[in-house]
Amino acid sequence: MSRFRTWLRPLAAALLLASAAQAETQPTPAAVPEALRGAWFTGACADPEAMLLLTARAAARLEAQEPARLYRFRQIRVQEGWTIGTAGGAEAPRLMLRPTAQGLETAEPEAKLREDRLPGDSVVAPWHRCPAPPVALAAVHGEGAAFLAALEHLEEGCGSGTPGACAAAIVAQADVSGDGRLSVAELARLLRGAAWVVAVQEGATQDGVAAAVGAGGLAGILAARLLMESLDYDGDGRISAAELAQDRVGFATAPGTAAGRPLRMDGVTEGAGMLRGLLEGLADWR
Repeated sequence: MSRFRTWLRPLAAALLLASAAQAETQPTPAAVPEALRGAWFTGACADPEAMLLLTARAAARLEAQEPARLYRFRQIRVQEGWTIGTAGGAEAPRLMLRPTAQGLETAEPEAKLREDRLPGDSVVAPWHRCPAPPVALAAVHGEGAAFLAALEHLEEGCGSGTPGACAAAIVAQADVSGDGRLSVAELARLLRGAAWVVAVQEGATQDGVAAAVGAGGLAGILAARLLMESLDYDGDGRISAAELAQDRVGFATAPGTAAGRPLRMDGVTEGAGMLRGLLEGLADWR
């Protein structure tokens, strides 16, 4: 699968959820305590050894030479002072969080360790806050961290079953300028953040994540321009929630006309084939 298509997957997943059937009302799920969310570090703040990013239902751990790890928590519970998040996947990895007077402790128990024996002999790692993240880390990971949190809002809006909620959530999360519409730059930022999440999910090192974000810069601009060309119906250079939702929330009234007569489809089929080939070529661009 091309990297271009892979970078779009998180945003595409959110958009596809908008066309799902009406979602049943669900109680608000358990979440990582708000006091624990944000960035945590090990080592000196000027040059940390590792960084841990926590959102309401996710965690991303990045180290200089080790593969990155991303937890999207399917379940969160509290046990003996620990907040335990269980992620999806075959092994259902768990991350344990516990606040301390100095900051935060985490443990990553083995998959076979029983729930009633947590944390067992798992290594407990200490983390602390920094007054401000190092500039180099913020430059590489800032947009990704913002998208990781925004993705949860997109999932909430797109999974609600409410008409137009998905488009409204995308605009609300991507609208940096606050004008209620999305520019090419705002769309590109959203796509760069998606590239970061995918790289972390795939276990890239920090250098690999940086490379993915760098390559995603150009691809994000291209994709953003394509989206602008295809969705900016009023031609004002911005995409609104209404334009995002156009023909995607419900079926427009289409009475047709009795004066229509079936025509030969040869030319239409040929033209559609050429258009499809063009779109597939863009999607496979590396």
